[in-house]
Amino acid sequence: MSPTRLLAIARKELLQLRRDTRSLILAFLLPVLLLVLFGYAISWDVRNIRTAVLDGDRSARSRELIDAFRASGYFTFVDNLERPDEIGNLFDRGTVQVALVIPAGFAADLSAGRTASVQAIVDGSDANTATIVLAYSEAIVRTWSSRVQLQGATARGLPITAESRVWYNEELASRNMIVPGLVAVIMMIIAAMLTSLTIAREWERGTMEQLAATPVSRVEVVLGKLLPYLGIGLADVVVCSVLGVVLFDVPFRGSAVLLMAFSFLFLTGALGLGMFISVVAKSQVVATQVAMVVTFLPAFLLSGFMFAIEVMPAPLRAVSLLIPARYFLVVTRGIFLKGIGIEVLRTQALLMVAFAVAGLGLAVLRFRKELG
Repeated sequence: MSPTRLLAIARKELLQLRRDTRSLILAFLLPVLLLVLFGYAISWDVRNIRTAVLDGDRSARSRELIDAFRASGYFTFVDNLERPDEIGNLFDRGTVQVALVIPAGFAADLSAGRTASVQAIVDGSDANTATIVLAYSEAIVRTWSSRVQLQGATARGLPITAESRVWYNEELASRNMIVPGLVAVIMMIIAAMLTSLTIAREWERGTMEQLAATPVSRVEVVLGKLLPYLGIGLADVVVCSVLGVVLFDVPFRGSAVLLMAFSFLFLTGALGLGMFISVVAKSQVVATQVAMVVTFLPAFLLSGFMFAIEVMPAPLRAVSLLIPARYFLVVTRGIFLKGIGIEVLRTQALLMVAFAVAGLGLAVLRFRKELG
């Protein structure tokens, strides 16, 4: 393999890329747009929960409980009800998502040391939101109840309280999970789509004949065309990571060098996969469509980014083992949030090396200079 011929192919690809506005947009603008769009649009946090309250007790204790819900920052009170039959109408119109019902005698039961009940009625038409709302409600009531117990504690001693701590994502903010995952998903999509146009472009523009007449080998063509996009992909990783930290306030606790090393391996495999698609398709339109189907849906749905792999059916769990983004997702989240090193990521490192070799190998083996 000649370094001179390799660099000549890389230079030729750079010149073509500079004249191709569509590829430039795909390379530099699309990753940023996808990160910002998905970073703001995708969230598992539930806030501003529209709440109606039916306070049948109208006591100081009931108002304290309502204030505890309001102070949590999750619930927004939009209506005060007088009768229980008003709740159904509000749910039907979608005006509220939860109704807080405090029965008469609530304060009296607390004062007498009896168990006092409070009811949260949740609109279950959105099961995911309903589950989260119920968890928030139970946590607020439990915390408030513990405080009431402490206020009424006697010489017998204070009630036992449990203290919990959350590591790595103290605020339980979904953006801290989503943004590092987006780096993996976006890079998989962009890398494969970028190189899926390279060989197909040569065929469509009629320049494959010129390339076939040169003394360059298959390996030199594949590597030469891959090098510029590898540089672009690494630059995109840096930009997306910086935006995640600056724009979304995601912590970065690990090694930037280690992240770039894993990104290098991952991008090499993804770019090789895209070039393999380009060689097989020989059409830019077909290559782009195939690259989207092969990368976007698996990376988005089967990598563990949107849905936990553990809860998937066994056949889908088996398929997810073949998705490279699944392993790179562990790397990005681990380096961003936990600051873990290579001693923890050995398995992912080996899999990334295997992916890089497989991607390049497929592209080299399938590419032919012959026009036949």
